[in-house]
Amino acid sequence: MDLKNKVVYITGGSKGIGYGVAVTLLEAGARVAVSGRTLSTVEEAAKQLGSEDRVLALASDVSKHGDEKAAVQKILDKWGQLDVVLANAGVGYFAPVDELEDDAWHKMIDTNLNGVFHTLKASVEALKKSKGYYITLASLAGTNFFASGAGYNATKFGVVGFTQAAMLDLRKYDIKVSTIMPGSVATHFAGNEPDEKDAWKIQPEDIGELVLDLLKMNPRTLPSKIEVRPTRPDKK
Repeated sequence: MDLKNKVVYITGGSKGIGYGVAVTLLEAGARVAVSGRTLSTVEEAAKQLGSEDRVLALASDVSKHGDEKAAVQKILDKWGQLDVVLANAGVGYFAPVDELEDDAWHKMIDTNLNGVFHTLKASVEALKKSKGYYITLASLAGTNFFASGAGYNATKFGVVGFTQAAMLDLRKYDIKVSTIMPGSVATHFAGNEPDEKDAWKIQPEDIGELVLDLLKMNPRTLPSKIEVRPTRPDKK
């Protein structure tokens, strides 16, 4: 895919992985829409990313299908097409299952799992027209379970399964579908403030390069599930 003037939609794009991918794809010539739940936060990120003719800031809560439909419509109204969607928005709450709050469970299900469905449902007809690419951001937690991760594991296992089934459903339309499953990434996830202590981790721009590689892959080949992890874990 030649990225020049292609249109990309990234959920959860105001910081972290979403922001890093946006930077990379803008540098490759794409036009990028980024969304988040708070418009002022997304608008500030959009100003840092680039000019209004190349970047669109959107307020959307992916747990609400109506929000995602409205976001996609605004993209189509502005640019008339949608070529790539990165369902990146996610939250995480970690506690032993007997201590995990009901509210935390449902927030993860609504954002991490329902969100990827809402994003795809809102964008799939536009992707059929463009023969585009739909990518979900899962996690190694979608294949490796761990203590105090019951809710997060459940959602990310679900994202992996959902994306792989969607890949089989949509390839007849020439839509490519992949899921990326990162290990430790230097982001603000779960209250982390990235600094030099996170230098050993995957960096957001590394995921951006991976997304770019997927988009530039020969169309006859589809890396449908990609695991990526730090080369060397942090040594305390």
